[in-house]
Amino acid sequence: MLDLALAIAHHLLVFALFGILFAELISVRPGMDREAVARIAAIDICYGVLAGLIIVVGFSRAIFAAKGWTYYSHNAFFWAKLGTFAAVGVLSVPPTLDYIRWRRANIAPSAVQVRVVRRYLWVEVALFALLPAFAAAMARGYGEMG
Repeated sequence: MLDLALAIAHHLLVFALFGILFAELISVRPGMDREAVARIAAIDICYGVLAGLIIVVGFSRAIFAAKGWTYYSHNAFFWAKLGTFAAVGVLSVPPTLDYIRWRRANIAPSAVQVRVVRRYLWVEVALFALLPAFAAAMARGYGEMG
């Protein structure tokens, strides 16, 4: 039962994270006002909380669930998934810092600032798309390292 509960929680959190990421992508656009910046900053806090929960639930799943740590720790797709998730996390830092900076300065961002943040968000979305492919391969036993 623990395996099922952790799997469901993990999947729901990942779907929610993607929804938050996509909400940021469509919300960050030229012509944003200070209120929009405040909303995006609040959305971004949810993004960080969800990412942290995914890490906790994901590692709990890898350690305590049916397949166990030995299965995951010897799988190249597991490590590719973790590396990709980490890369998405690192790429989320510059937009987060910009949201904080814009909010503290109580300013609306310029079109150039918006364009830069949107580039980061698009790369995050593109990398995020790899996560289910790595998970599916891993779940089917591909990537096992001897």
